[in-house]
Amino acid sequence: MDIRSAHMDQTEKTALSNAKGNAEGISIDLAEVEKFTAMADAWWDPQGKFRPLHQINPVRLEYVVNEICEHFDLTRDVPQPLLGLNILDVGCGGGLACEPLARLGATVTGVDAAAANIPVAKIHAEKSGLDIEYINATVEDLAEKNLRFDVVLALEIIEHVNEPPAFIKALGDVLKSDGFIVMSTFNKTPKSFALGILAAEYILGWLPRGTHEWERFVSPTKMEEWVEDQIGLFMTRNRGMTYNPLSDRWKLSKDLSCNYLATFKGQDRAERTS
Repeated sequence: MDIRSAHMDQTEKTALSNAKGNAEGISIDLAEVEKFTAMADAWWDPQGKFRPLHQINPVRLEYVVNEICEHFDLTRDVPQPLLGLNILDVGCGGGLACEPLARLGATVTGVDAAAANIPVAKIHAEKSGLDIEYINATVEDLAEKNLRFDVVLALEIIEHVNEPPAFIKALGDVLKSDGFIVMSTFNKTPKSFALGILAAEYILGWLPRGTHEWERFVSPTKMEEWVEDQIGLFMTRNRGMTYNPLSDRWKLSKDLSCNYLATFKGQDRAERTS
């Protein structure tokens, strides 16, 4: 079976799952949940199935913490600059983003629809001496409980959900009026297909085959359109994440053609930052 055939087989499976998800009125995709449940034990192995996430995690956190400190006028020159802030990580997995934010003083909640991820995250947090609340639920569940957060993160998750606009609306439902959202995903470009799927899954073996589907990738323009339509927030900043194969390191850049992060706030277009 060639690569494109395998890709289409997975797409057909997802279509069946989407139909079920639509019937249940939820944004999660059951096939995607099952996919990551099967990999739950590998979350904290930096050379395992989630190696790419371990590699980009410092870059993601650099962006997120800078955005938080700028938005709330906080200084980085203290051990715990995020004290007093409530942060939600949607699709938290094993807690790769939650733990560093908790160490910086934030009150962190991680939510994941894959039940197997939650005990993995809880055990690792306990071993690390961190108090993080992990919940097996959807973001819609939290919205129904009227929970609200200063910052909502959706990192490498929107490409795995059913009906992204509905998912984005739910993100807005759990956000405080003066808060903001950060999302990261793959742009929908030939480069993202080549690097994010062909290279990462089929050539280098960084991820299991079928982890991503190019049809689910989202351009910054489409992401901004969805967010404005669903919750009335605007994209105030975006940055790409680019990989240097010589140094085996990732960095923030202005190249959005593959992986990118984006911030959404309730500012007028004229007040956007660079």
